Amino acid sequence: MTTMEMPHVSECTVNDCSYNNHDGCHAYAINVSGQNGSADCATFIPLAVKGGLDTVTSMVGACQRADCAHNTGLECTAGEIRVGPGSGDHAARCMTYTPS
Repeated sequence: MTTMEMPHVSECTVNDCSYNNHDGCHAYAINVSGQNGSADCATFIPLAVKGGLDTVTSMVGACQRADCAHNTGLECTAGEIRVGPGSGDHAARCMTYTPS
């Protein structure tokens, strides 16, 4: 899989993430991790400073949720993913996560 084939982050609705600017995620790539049945965006950073690249289509760099139906060899095979708000210790979740 090349970076051109990596799934894109089509949507992020987590307002308090430093990488989520006015028009979506500006991180070059995100990682999905999680525990206890949650698939979290491990790139989530809750700072007042905005970061990331000015022009970017964010991608999924790695997925540590081996139990996801879209995970093959720790790579995401979904066409695209959505990230949305969670709760508690899981502030940013991969909404595309599907248990296998």
